[in-house]
Amino acid sequence: MLPKDDVCRAGTDGVGRIDRATLANWLAQPHGVGQNSDAGFSDDGESDVLLSQSVPKKSLKDAAVLILVIDRSEGPTVLFTQRTAHLTDHAGQISFPGGRVEAHDRSVEHTALRETGEETGVDVTRIALIGSIPRYTTGTGYLISPVVGWLTPPVEYRPDPTEVEECFEVPLDFLIQPENHRLESAMYKGRMRQYYAIPFGRRYIWGATAGMLVTFTRVLANARGMLFQPPVKMAADSG
Repeated sequence: MLPKDDVCRAGTDGVGRIDRATLANWLAQPHGVGQNSDAGFSDDGESDVLLSQSVPKKSLKDAAVLILVIDRSEGPTVLFTQRTAHLTDHAGQISFPGGRVEAHDRSVEHTALRETGEETGVDVTRIALIGSIPRYTTGTGYLISPVVGWLTPPVEYRPDPTEVEECFEVPLDFLIQPENHRLESAMYKGRMRQYYAIPFGRRYIWGATAGMLVTFTRVLANARGMLFQPPVKMAADSG
């Protein structure tokens, strides 16, 4: 069951019921965006917070995340984690499970699964990897490889309390409707910056996580031969 404040608000113009084979087929199609791009906004990738901030490619560190789609009876959902408030980096923020590629990892897929198991307690041996989307460059110096997985319930979460405050799910149909995406602005270190955001009830998905969802949406739209609608630019909060 989804939390009451996270009920599906997707409209009737969504993609409808998506099964594993259909999603895998869409992901297997030519993406139509650069291998290291963020939804077509830049061939060099974008920042996780500041879209105008760049990082030298030679200094990038490899990382991987898992976009885990869960085959719920009411419709597929996507797993997110909320980071604990005491962490040094991105405290309290919403993210996909994942982390830095370690020397002992066999591949980025291995990294994504390992980190998912460590952070959420999900039995990763039951996850089927069905594809990936273009890599995402962050302003903090990471080159993230987003891997897409599929999991059929039951699902049991045992989050690592040192990293994860909670695990929760959001309907896939909501996440991949462009009208739910935002391009927002705010002052940061004396300059106006922009970042992606996808508000959902009391949840506020933003930065790299929202950016990768924008990329995910574009990949699926291209696979279905549909025109991709970029995020809507919102006015900065003057308060």
